[in-house]
Amino acid sequence: MITFEDLKNRKAPVAVVGLGYVGLPLAVALSRHFDVIGFDISQGRIRELEKGVDRTNEVLPADLKAANVRYTHAPEDLAQARVILVAVPTPIDAHRSPDLRPVRGASVTVGKNLQPGTVVVYESTVYPGLTEEICVPLLEEHSGLTCGKDFKVGYSPERINPGDRQHTLETIMKVVSGQDKTTTDLLADLYSSVVKAGVFRAASIKTAEAAKVIENTQRDLNIALMNELAMIFDRMGIDTLEVLEAAGTKWNFLPFRPGLVGGHCIGVDPYYLTFKAQSLGLHPKVILAGRETNDSVGKFIVETAIKWLIKTDHKIKGARVGVLGLTFKENVPDLRNTKVVDVVNEFEDYGAQVLVHDAMADPNEARHEYDITLSDLDELRDLDCLVLCVSHEAYAKLPLAEIKSWFSDQQNPLIIDVKGFFDPREMEAEGFLYWRL
Repeated sequence: MITFEDLKNRKAPVAVVGLGYVGLPLAVALSRHFDVIGFDISQGRIRELEKGVDRTNEVLPADLKAANVRYTHAPEDLAQARVILVAVPTPIDAHRSPDLRPVRGASVTVGKNLQPGTVVVYESTVYPGLTEEICVPLLEEHSGLTCGKDFKVGYSPERINPGDRQHTLETIMKVVSGQDKTTTDLLADLYSSVVKAGVFRAASIKTAEAAKVIENTQRDLNIALMNELAMIFDRMGIDTLEVLEAAGTKWNFLPFRPGLVGGHCIGVDPYYLTFKAQSLGLHPKVILAGRETNDSVGKFIVETAIKWLIKTDHKIKGARVGVLGLTFKENVPDLRNTKVVDVVNEFEDYGAQVLVHDAMADPNEARHEYDITLSDLDELRDLDCLVLCVSHEAYAKLPLAEIKSWFSDQQNPLIIDVKGFFDPREMEAEGFLYWRL
């Protein structure tokens, strides 16, 4: 098998398969210490990276320019590598079951080009057992090699938080696991070269897979509690964020807030765990209850807005509704599994005309993924309601007087603030009808 010394002495390259939000930062960081091949099936993505353009904004332009990565969309180039890190998406399908096509496809591609002595490491979020039960057989089938004898596998879950400049690859402890001690030691040395926070050796590949999936399941359940509280307090006429501010004065109160729960992790990972549990004859009640609550938030937001519109004598069918923000979180262009779409679809079900603006999203991607045509800010006029769904920094620069001018009814300009972005006192002083989750 390949050794860390061989990698350090650049006798063989490290390959990263999948150059998205996870893979690109990893490839760039590793290129400071090793020969690195960056592979992606998208020729367009490869062309952009060769020109020094990263549409995800995860890697700073100067770092991308300085990186010594050999970008390629030719699968046969993977045959040169002796460590292959797979960082492809693991989404869910329309039935909320794991969509394993990307990780299966990557395993087939790697298998067809796998050479003896190579270590294959998965970073994609999976359910416990998937690496050894699904990926290894595919690697063996398409390589003709035997795992454990001719090649080794490992798992090191990604912990990238898109748009976060504080918690990065280098500053978040990395969990590593291999099928044996030698492989685990190699991965610990490899990742320690770029992760300043250090590494944690998991007891097994399944342990590492399980650790990853429960990290986000825990967050999902805590946010679900906040969303349920928000629905309760709304019925009681109590401001949820004021309640959380008061409760947060206790030292051990956890600082979670209500909101739309989308993205490639929190809104997805729990379904990988529940899928596996159900295949074993178990029905995870708590996890699925949390998922049901979080998946209902878009409907709750729209129903609340409709009630406010009715109270102020606005028409519902044909109402013009502006939506600020489409990405799954603030200050990133990432549209994966955004729950703002739930808000848009729910309004349209009532017959409203929805105008969506996003300061970060790619208009072509929005149209391709969700059939949504993004509007310019100057198109947000004659509105009956404005919904702030994503707190991009760009929206903080908008004067409240300008926002008020967007409404058809200057006496009852209704703002639904999903993120608690605006100051309620300032909104009241400016004459807005204001509601926040």
